[in-house]
Amino acid sequence: MIMNERLKAFLEGLYYTYQRRELINPDPLHFLYDYEDVRDLEIVGLVASSLAYGRVSQIMKSVEKVLACLTKEPHKFLLENDNFNIVPANFKHRFTTSYDMNNLLKNIAEILREYNSLENFMSECMKSSNDEMSGGLIYFHERLFRALDKFSGRLMRNKKEGSFSLVTSPSDGSACKRLFLFLKWLVRHDDVDPGGWEVLMPRDLIVPTDTHMHNIAMKLGFTKRKNADLRCAVEITEGFREINPEDPAKYDFVLTRFGIRAGLNVDELADLLGS
Repeated sequence: MIMNERLKAFLEGLYYTYQRRELINPDPLHFLYDYEDVRDLEIVGLVASSLAYGRVSQIMKSVEKVLACLTKEPHKFLLENDNFNIVPANFKHRFTTSYDMNNLLKNIAEILREYNSLENFMSECMKSSNDEMSGGLIYFHERLFRALDKFSGRLMRNKKEGSFSLVTSPSDGSACKRLFLFLKWLVRHDDVDPGGWEVLMPRDLIVPTDTHMHNIAMKLGFTKRKNADLRCAVEITEGFREINPEDPAKYDFVLTRFGIRAGLNVDELADLLGS
């Protein structure tokens, strides 16, 4: 308990020092600040988080290219648009092609026509799984990221036929970092995370886990798992939940500043625990 109290005091100090909007750049979250309507913000957040892999400079360029195709009102644009060759054919972000992005935008538009917003759709996903988080997210993912066969137009529903790999599903057992990053942006609300959704609460979130967060969590003693998979992300979240039950993802942004901002060294965390 004493260790948790000391660690929480340390993390709270980091939070109040570094959880500031002016410290965001370069980060794809920056694009969300240009939108006020939550129905626009959630679309932008899904696009930005889906492309949040690879070099940051390339991520920023790729997100900017896609958003430029959606006008200043993405929600209205997708509802009124019948042509889903929105993103130019020459678009490429590492493994992601224009087909991948256009497929995602088409699926978003279908959901908007049925539910009017991604939040309303998430609410339906949670109801269908009796408010069980994992089941709700699997349904959410399946509808948003299902792929069409490029030649026949038939839905590809299993891995033998092919799969849309822009964002992974909890059913795959992967850490789902980009999916959980999207949820954190939309559910939490402070100077960094814009929030806007009410269908989930901060206590429901799973910490977005990549190699960097995995390394930090191991130094904190939150996990001993060698692979940053879904079970690892859940273990890490439980570690943070012992410190902050109502908001386990609260320190995600400030901890990912370690190794990015001068004066923040991840080894300081290990030194804290050893002191």
